[in-house]
Amino acid sequence: MTANILVVDDEQSIADLIEVYLKNENYDVFKFYNGRDALQCVENQNIDLAILDVMLPDVTGFSICQQIRKKYNFPVIMLTAKDEEIDKITGLTLGADDYITKPFRPLEMVARVKAQLRRFKKYNSSEPVQDESIIEISGLVLDKDDHRCTLNGKQLLLTPTEFSILWVLCLNRGRVVSSEELFHEVWGDKYFLNNNNTVMVHIRHLREKMHDSAEHPKYIKTVWGVGYKIEK
Repeated sequence: MTANILVVDDEQSIADLIEVYLKNENYDVFKFYNGRDALQCVENQNIDLAILDVMLPDVTGFSICQQIRKKYNFPVIMLTAKDEEIDKITGLTLGADDYITKPFRPLEMVARVKAQLRRFKKYNSSEPVQDESIIEISGLVLDKDDHRCTLNGKQLLLTPTEFSILWVLCLNRGRVVSSEELFHEVWGDKYFLNNNNTVMVHIRHLREKMHDSAEHPKYIKTVWGVGYKIEK
């Protein structure tokens, strides 16, 4: 899915990180470190989604969101270091669609961006859109709500960890997911070199249950020295 995404954050390292992950998904990113330039971009470009930091040097992300909602209905995700309920309520009241608190996991951010874009397309287009809780790839179907996986109509009995690994890979289909990213997303812990063995064992079990081959994989491809990938 191609989309123009506006990213506004005065912390350059955060804005740059978001840009890298979004560009890796083939999104076009318009990145700014202040609100004034961001608002001008909204007027000059066809923006499909905005990620707005709350605290900016000139205007707040809340103010930008408010200005956007006067003319546009594309999704807005608020980004802040604060974890206060009043900030969340304020953002949602002004028209934000989602809220991410720093520090955040980049893959979770990407997943939320995809979910908002799918939802927006679903309710603003006549085209059929796949349910965001269900992923289908070449006979492989994952239902996140029921935690159920089938392959060519036959149910695979996966452990919760195996399902989570497969879900992350499928959610990021078409791009390589590193062992570090997988471990962080699935186990939610810091990654160390010996954790790579943990990931490898679970990948091997997944392949066995899917009757997939490491040498000639149909689904889970190993990109040596980088990570794992499921093709689109």
